[in-house]
Amino acid sequence: MSSGKSNVLPGFRLALGFTLLYLSLIVLIPLSAIFVKTATLTWAQFWGTITSARVLASYRLSFGMSALAALINGVFGLLVAWVLVRYRFPGRKIADAFVDLPFALPTAVAGIALTAIYSKHGWVGSLLEPHGIKLAFTHWGVLIALVFIGLPFVVRTVQPVLEDLDRDVEEAAASLGASRWQTITRIVLPAIGPALLTGIALSFARAIGEYGSVIFISGNTPLKTEITPLLIVMKLEEYDYAAATAIALVLLVASFALLFLINVLQAWSARR
Repeated sequence: MSSGKSNVLPGFRLALGFTLLYLSLIVLIPLSAIFVKTATLTWAQFWGTITSARVLASYRLSFGMSALAALINGVFGLLVAWVLVRYRFPGRKIADAFVDLPFALPTAVAGIALTAIYSKHGWVGSLLEPHGIKLAFTHWGVLIALVFIGLPFVVRTVQPVLEDLDRDVEEAAASLGASRWQTITRIVLPAIGPALLTGIALSFARAIGEYGSVIFISGNTPLKTEITPLLIVMKLEEYDYAAATAIALVLLVASFALLFLINVLQAWSARR
């Protein structure tokens, strides 16, 4: 018979203590330092820093291109996950491994590679340049880099849900006369919807803080192609730590908001 007390693993208190210590050293203390350093600014200084013309332009670029890249990854990430799960073809495992390449590849290497491909002398850029289409060193170059680094988040979030999805339900719907489109919109998408939204949110959160793969292909033109993380690095190089943490605080609050959204989506998915 049950004693009425919840059982815990042996060493729970010790493990919990190490867990809290580790999280404090790696996550909580560094994040709290951002708030502490930013607090050295007056409200006028803080507001002036985060709302200057150059910083606002970087917000529009970073948040705008991150949102667009996340939506693109939502569409094509779902397509990639669908193909990898539902079809068997030669080279499938290799294609599946390529999805994780942006995770393993150093971001600076990715930025150099993308710049080499899409610049006017690159493989793709040289074909587009005669038609007046310029990708590298523009905001479109930023979008390309953010799509590249964000795709795996959508694929790896949606893929296990698709693998667990019972195909018998789809076959039953088809036997009852449902079209393929009706099956997808009324059965498949509602089942994978929370995972897809979570992948999109993760892709967006990753993109707004991206630095290494973007600075090479963006051109870093003030008020045009400067991303927010670049301005933070520039403030640090100028030893203006308070201004750097003030700008970083905006990204941190945005990340917290996305984290809250992801947890809400996961809770909603669990209830369903």
